[in-house]
Amino acid sequence: MADPKGFLTTPRRLPPRRPVDERVRDWDEVSAPGGLLPIIGAQADRCMDCGIPFCHEGCPLGNLIPEWNDLVSRDDWLRASERLHATNNFPEFTGRLCPAPCESACVLAINQPAVTIKNVEVAIADRAWEGGHVTPKPPDRLSGRTVAVIGSGPAGLAAAQQLTRAGHTVAVYERDDRAGGLLRYGIPEFKMEKRHLDRRLEQMRAEGTKFRTGVDVGTDMDAAELRTRYDAVVIAVGARAWRELPVPGRELAGIHQAMEYLPMANRVLEGDYARPPITAEGKHVVIVGGGDTGADCLGTVLRQGAASVTQLDIHPRPGDERTEGEPWPTYPKIYRMSAAHEEARELAASPEADVDARVFSAATVRFEGTAPDAERPHGGVRALRLIGARADGESGPGTERVLRADLVLLALGFRGPERNGGLLDQLGLELDERGTLARDASFATGADGVFVAGDAGRGQSLIVWAIAEGRSAAAAVDRYLAGSTTLPAPVGPTDLPMTA
Repeated sequence: MADPKGFLTTPRRLPPRRPVDERVRDWDEVSAPGGLLPIIGAQADRCMDCGIPFCHEGCPLGNLIPEWNDLVSRDDWLRASERLHATNNFPEFTGRLCPAPCESACVLAINQPAVTIKNVEVAIADRAWEGGHVTPKPPDRLSGRTVAVIGSGPAGLAAAQQLTRAGHTVAVYERDDRAGGLLRYGIPEFKMEKRHLDRRLEQMRAEGTKFRTGVDVGTDMDAAELRTRYDAVVIAVGARAWRELPVPGRELAGIHQAMEYLPMANRVLEGDYARPPITAEGKHVVIVGGGDTGADCLGTVLRQGAASVTQLDIHPRPGDERTEGEPWPTYPKIYRMSAAHEEARELAASPEADVDARVFSAATVRFEGTAPDAERPHGGVRALRLIGARADGESGPGTERVLRADLVLLALGFRGPERNGGLLDQLGLELDERGTLARDASFATGADGVFVAGDAGRGQSLIVWAIAEGRSAAAAVDRYLAGSTTLPAPVGPTDLPMTA
């Protein structure tokens, strides 16, 4: 503990973001370059080195937060990086993308603003890359055992890296043309520039992990045959079966799922398109869904130059403070302002803009469309009709409203793994009552040597849970192959976040 009074004398301070009118004109990350380092040492000093650091419990990775806070406050960046990487394979991802349940569990947050744990984390990770301290760690010897990992999102990548470093020969199969899963095509560039992903993939290749992209296991390749070629298989395909909105008019052209829309914007930046096939440019856009994916759509829509945009959330507006029903150290449902919402709010203040960024307690009743024609046989969407939704699920009288909409994006979350391929049937896998892949306490399915990691078994969750599951599943596979393991297993398949 470098400064015993740091939490008393130093206020919480966040790094500056680039001006809104600048950042909505490009796809670079929203944070101002170099904004963290001048403030991060003092922010790390606010860590109290608690006797019982509940931030460990808030983070499923078990990150050694007080240790690397202390090291940063002492300007010992190399050791801070070592302690950070001891529990987290990809801290530059989590430091950008995780909503930081560790901060909600910070002991200081009982009655003061929490330590800026997430910002300290990303500062350590970026400083480690800049200093050349993140290097390949190939195994000292090979085990002679082989593992196939299906899916290259955070769970698949974490499992693959852990198993490669344990000495197994690992091949990652990804159906997209580039590795990364939702990190590649689901997360907008302004939240995480893909150079961070690319350099981590290069580290993994240098360690010995092989990547087979453009291979949809279950369709392009028989999954049962793949199992015979490897000593073990890890399924980490995520939970990409999106939720639908079954209301009248859903068949109209111009209504798309968020995960049909977002990847195309990322592919423009990858050089695949000059202009995305689905674009918000010049259109009146309505986003249905108030979560993180909806916010990703909002930031993307703003950068594409929409004529107007409205985001609908069926839930009431959360309060600004914890309620008695959500005590510390749980992760509370409070009103949060993402960078995209900040952009929308500032643009809404401009007389030239037509932005109504967030409408709470709004339930979609139906879509209204234009007459069918040769190009749009069902017609195209032209409006969305909504009503006010009460907490009891009933609609409020006199709350009906019509929004103009040339483009509607559905961001309603995900139900579990997709079922339209042959992967599940070919391996004889079963689904549990939640619609996710059934597995036992060791992440193993009913098929011998087949394991499940990440959202495919847990359901839609956070990136820190995906990485934690990847690490834990890797330990289970290593034990299956070698009889024992020294790999860490931070979580079990049934562990849950801290909730009230």
